[in-house]
Amino acid sequence: MKTIERLGLQALHQLDPETAHGWSLRALNAGLAPRPGPYSSDMLKTRIAGIDLPNPVGLAAGFDKNAQAIGPLMQAGFGFLEVGAATPRAQAGNTRPRLFRLSRDRAVINRFGFNNQGMGPITKRLAKRRAGVPVGLNLGANKDSHDRAADFATVLSHAGPYIDFATVNVSSPNTERLRDLQGAEALQALLTGVMAARANLARPVPVFLKIAPDLSAQEITDIAQVARTTGIDAIIATNTTLDRDNLRGPHQAEKGGLSGAPLFEKSTRVLAQLSVATDGQIPLIGVGGIASAEDAYQKIRAGASAVQLYSALVFAGLSLVDEIARGLEVCLQRDGFTTIAAATGTGRDAWL
Repeated sequence: MKTIERLGLQALHQLDPETAHGWSLRALNAGLAPRPGPYSSDMLKTRIAGIDLPNPVGLAAGFDKNAQAIGPLMQAGFGFLEVGAATPRAQAGNTRPRLFRLSRDRAVINRFGFNNQGMGPITKRLAKRRAGVPVGLNLGANKDSHDRAADFATVLSHAGPYIDFATVNVSSPNTERLRDLQGAEALQALLTGVMAARANLARPVPVFLKIAPDLSAQEITDIAQVARTTGIDAIIATNTTLDRDNLRGPHQAEKGGLSGAPLFEKSTRVLAQLSVATDGQIPLIGVGGIASAEDAYQKIRAGASAVQLYSALVFAGLSLVDEIARGLEVCLQRDGFTTIAAATGTGRDAWL
């Protein structure tokens, strides 16, 4: 991390977290953040669900909720981006404060509640984006919707022509009863509707499913079965957790989803279990607690074909993205792997 980036982070950490996040987006659009472009090599080039990635390090949903900084984020080093979540109608989300920085734990708690400007403005920005790394949209449901399952299909139908993939997000803990849609019967119905909407697009895009880490072994098995029968293209494991084990700093009792370093072990174990349950038939994207190249490498060896991060950027800045991509190449060379695909799942048993 360069001195100017370190000073910028120190300044942002003097502000409340949500205000700081807003300023970080402004800084991106003002050209004040690193723009090295995505580091790539034959080792790092990855193909997932028919999408070619220059490297397997992606930005998780939630950082750019309203697709306001796609251009500079494309140049920040990521191999792919996920923006959103977007709901059919704009909504304010939960009341502030709703974002908490746990510096001692290298963690974040949020209870945003799908605050976003709605699919209309978000889609307009996606339609104007320039060519670059693949960009996907996280699909959400309005809190007051009478048919939340239909909301996901509605957003996909509207934004589908302008994205490279879509993610069905039924794993946020901050919209009441949303996680109930992860149950086998409800999930089957929801994904069937989403896949029908996908089929009606002039250019059908891959559809991913994002799951929670707070699942039993049976629930993971059920999700894998539903994913197979509905034809989902990939699964993202995992979203934030409701657990509060072993936290040390203030704000640990705040309600919401916990992300960052404390999530790493739990999310990686779910990833490995899901890798077994899907028998390598569905690509997996590992997310949760990644803060170094070694962390990303462990996700890949646990079963992931690509990874995503977000919370670590709060503490290490955007330069971390390029460091992880380059460091992954070193990890592969060290262990004798020639590609990301060759390493995927080779260390899975250690997490079961």
